Amino acid sequence: MLRNVLLIQDDAADAEATRQALLASRDGPFELVWVRRSADALAQLGPKAAPSRTAGGPIDAILLDLSPPDSHGLESVDALVGASPQTPILVLCTAQSEDMAKSAVQHGAHDYLLKTRLDADRLPKIIGDLIERCAIVDALFEEKERAQVTLDSIGDSVLCINTQGHVTYLNLAAEHMTGWSRAEAAGRSVEEVCRIIDVTTREAVANPMAFAMRENKTVALKANCLLIRRDGVEAGIEDSAAPIHDRRGQVTGAVMVFHDVSMARALSLKMSHLAQHDGLTDLPNRVLLNDRLSQAIALGRRHQQRLAVLFLDLDRFKHIIDSLGHDFGDRVLRIVAQRLLHCVRSSDTVSRQGGDEFVIVLSEIAHALDAEVCATKILTALSAPFYIDQHELHITASIGIATYPDDGREADGLLKHADLAMHHAKSQGSNNYQFFEASMNARAAERQSLENSLRHAIERHEFVLHYQSKIDLASGAIIGVEALLRWAHPERGLILPGQFMAIAEESGLIVPIGRWVLNEACARTRAWRDAGLPALRLAINTSAVELRTKGFVTGVHTTLTQAGLEPGDLELELTETFLLQDVDSTTRVLGELKDVGVQLALDDFGTGYASLSHLRRFPIDSLKIDRSFVRDITMDSADASIVRAVIGMGNSLGMQVVAEGVETAEQFHFLRQQGCPEGQGYYFSQPLIAAEFARTLVRRPAVAQWAAG
Repeated sequence: MLRNVLLIQDDAADAEATRQALLASRDGPFELVWVRRSADALAQLGPKAAPSRTAGGPIDAILLDLSPPDSHGLESVDALVGASPQTPILVLCTAQSEDMAKSAVQHGAHDYLLKTRLDADRLPKIIGDLIERCAIVDALFEEKERAQVTLDSIGDSVLCINTQGHVTYLNLAAEHMTGWSRAEAAGRSVEEVCRIIDVTTREAVANPMAFAMRENKTVALKANCLLIRRDGVEAGIEDSAAPIHDRRGQVTGAVMVFHDVSMARALSLKMSHLAQHDGLTDLPNRVLLNDRLSQAIALGRRHQQRLAVLFLDLDRFKHIIDSLGHDFGDRVLRIVAQRLLHCVRSSDTVSRQGGDEFVIVLSEIAHALDAEVCATKILTALSAPFYIDQHELHITASIGIATYPDDGREADGLLKHADLAMHHAKSQGSNNYQFFEASMNARAAERQSLENSLRHAIERHEFVLHYQSKIDLASGAIIGVEALLRWAHPERGLILPGQFMAIAEESGLIVPIGRWVLNEACARTRAWRDAGLPALRLAINTSAVELRTKGFVTGVHTTLTQAGLEPGDLELELTETFLLQDVDSTTRVLGELKDVGVQLALDDFGTGYASLSHLRRFPIDSLKIDRSFVRDITMDSADASIVRAVIGMGNSLGMQVVAEGVETAEQFHFLRQQGCPEGQGYYFSQPLIAAEFARTLVRRPAVAQWAAG
């Protein structure tokens, strides 16, 4: 696009040099309009001078040499700025006149350039940059004007003040939140209209708009603040305040944008609690237990005190579930949790590890036998009958005990040894407790045997993939598939990942196993497409060990290319725990995967330790609601509220939401009514071998019965 430049310079040789510099530039084309006097330049810029301007249009930039005969230095700058305030001015000066050039910039010129640096490379680039910057400024100004018209239609509250701190504007949302109408608030101090206090101290908090104006920058309100509405109603708020400028950059006021975060804060607290507590019993989970155990060890080391770890597992609990169902089993676990709490001191910790396993930390005990007294008390408490829905149950437990410092000086060692002792107690007939003994490490030999078998599983072709469909809950259509690993052990039969994945991760075998899963699943997906079956997005569970392996991202891209799949055809499912392990490394790896185009899903959402800030930081595409929340959504209002909140949060963050563990029609209909996009579970299909899943795809139209129901 042709750019017209007005040059004000008395020296013809200098003017010609400038012309040649512009003509030789690759950043053009430029057309130079040369005048000797400032008065001639003002005539070119005046409203009646339009016919005399260049054929290419109005002047785009002005080059001003402060030495023309009629130049009055800064007065010339003022006159040019007044005649054409939107046209950028570049002052040309010598080293001796550089101070005046700097003053010219303060009077409205955009920049200055020493004549000694005027060449065919630098000058055109500077002029081009000036024109572009000014165009951007003009566009932003126009956008700001348009924004004023839409302020009343946005959901966030907007409040504006002048430099005296008096309210000049409220939008409708702000009127509702403050209790002041726009007319009533106009001219009042912002502290009167927008009262903000600290939620803890109940003291008034300085409004951030004054600080924004004083520092001339955008600032945010400190955390945990409350807005007191005119009628006294309180609401938690988050806000940002920014200065408002005029065309010359002078601060003329400030704007504050704020919104009610009361529900979000409540949800955040709930999610934080859930991240550290078992959803069924509300006892501390593994994360919180590890923290408390580490603290107890540090305290014991400092005070030279003992502590004990009791690992408890209910005997034959699986039989209860098989006979009476999971819901009944959950009720039993809740009662067990309450009985355990009554057996310990308030300074001790009772934690549920998952399933029917519990860990008790007895801090600062005098003797190891104190743990024996507690274990006996627990066995006695659990031996009392359980009366639930006309059922009388008699439950026993096996307890393993490890003490600090005798059986370990670190949390992991104590838990491991208490676990070994618990399994020894089970081997002794259950319903008893056993202290850890070194001989119990024989169990580690069994683990080593399993690891050795695992090392040869790939070469012996013992791994197999099962496939479970993902369903569009609105239409009932199959829209994706998750590949699930199984180990067909020649002696132990079909082994699920939960029985060997921990060993695989600890030994590093997860890397070749994960590579096999990726290659096999991608090849199978390609084969289905070549056979004319519908194209589905493939989901694969990926461990933290794999993701941090050197060359992982390159390997994924290579596999997809060899299989003839697009990066967007693959979704890697991650755990919340992975997100918090070395955040910087995690951010880098996930960023590389997103650059490739692979989709990322957060698996078992709500059971780990991820916060909303983490979700905003990491490039997650999908949230998979953990089955523990889905299971009771039709009976437990708390779980139902959490599921609704996660669906809404996913929509707000632009993330897809998938409900795991959908097993009943009631769960399906609830999720669909709440607008959950996708679901997965036994209600639709159990995991199938490749051939059976392919037959499911052939019968794909039949799945619409779910949506129709």
